[in-house]
Amino acid sequence: MADVQWVLERLESHGTQPAMVWDEREVTYAALVQRVKGWLNELKARSLEPGRTVALKGDYNPETCALLIALVLNRNIAVPLAPTVKTLKEFLEIAECDALFEFDGTELLGVTKLTPPAEHPLVARLRSQGSPGLILFSSGSTGKSKASLLDFDRMLKKFQKARAGSRTLSFLLLDHIGGINTLLHALTSGGTVVPLKERSPQAVCTAIQKHRVQLLPTTPTFLNLLLMSEAYKQYDLSSLDMITYGTEPMPAATLKHLHEVFPNVKLKQTYGLSELGILQTKSKDNSSLWVKVGGDGYEVKVVDGILWIRSESAMLGYLNAQAPFTEDGWFITGDAVEVDGEYMRILGRKSEIINVGGEKVYPAEVESVLLQLPNVADVTVVGKPSPITGHVVTARVVLREAEDPMALTKRLRQFCRERLASYKIPVAVEVVEGQLHGDRFKKARAG
Repeated sequence: MADVQWVLERLESHGTQPAMVWDEREVTYAALVQRVKGWLNELKARSLEPGRTVALKGDYNPETCALLIALVLNRNIAVPLAPTVKTLKEFLEIAECDALFEFDGTELLGVTKLTPPAEHPLVARLRSQGSPGLILFSSGSTGKSKASLLDFDRMLKKFQKARAGSRTLSFLLLDHIGGINTLLHALTSGGTVVPLKERSPQAVCTAIQKHRVQLLPTTPTFLNLLLMSEAYKQYDLSSLDMITYGTEPMPAATLKHLHEVFPNVKLKQTYGLSELGILQTKSKDNSSLWVKVGGDGYEVKVVDGILWIRSESAMLGYLNAQAPFTEDGWFITGDAVEVDGEYMRILGRKSEIINVGGEKVYPAEVESVLLQLPNVADVTVVGKPSPITGHVVTARVVLREAEDPMALTKRLRQFCRERLASYKIPVAVEVVEGQLHGDRFKKARAG
């Protein structure tokens, strides 16, 4: 059982430096520590002793973050849930929660005491070790959400080494491995977390300008929306040092455009999974999709074009699905990759590959071409069943201005003929109104 008290000592060491920004005011580390201690007393008063599983429904703010830290220090098993979670009852049952804390902003709406079912063997194992835990639910974009149980002791190891902190925007949600990683990295390094109440391009640009944000961790889908909106032209974003992007493949066209708009900002691809944590990465350069993946505590290999990873901080297992590890501890990520020496290029999920008459089509490659087509604001490429070829490529397109669908299809196909193999060219083109992504700013490819 490792000592997690160093986390509190690290926070205390930052004293009057700003830990977070909330309601236009800076919250110091000293004030955050006071709230952490307040929540520790609250957990004790409610008999939520070490080992109990506690759900926290809310978004980034000083109260929810202080409670999450208190749960770690108290050696509870934390279950962060997004404010928009639609399957709350199901998630609480799968996670075997003893209590639920619900927030609206910093306001605690209520605490519900729950009666969990019989103890899951993996939870029992974690409790017997006396380690704090974390349960994260997958987005369920490829089926039923899976509940990953992680050992918080193992996750915290990589944050013990002191690093320089940045003013960091909290774009990814608190129930996401990337969101948790952002929070821990910022606070253990003396950085300042700038939470968002809204995740639109205008709201993000406003926060960057107002609070001199240095680090923006986000998704390729959001970055395309930012470029499409041209909101960056209306704000002073000169404080930005780095933009990191992950959670889905980055279209080459979006990265190229991003590099042109932000020539002095470092662009870094990230890679992580709820099951494994966040790996260290190094992009070849700002305009390259080739990246080194690995770092201390991680082993990486590619088998039949699919990325395999072995991690010291890997989850103990799923609470509602079969263990996904090989006998010798490798996790098969399902991500198809190309390899060039030390670098790899992530092509996309194996499950999203479109099979056209035996030929493989990666949606991100086709999307990257279509995003270069005039009048195309956004696009999602999916496979539709075909009795002849197995699947055909279909493009769902959001236009900047109205255009005749037949003329668009003809223009699009002509554009693709000069840039793509014939089997990769969309057979069907659907003009879509509204968004092509979910509330996590990832491509919605189902259906």
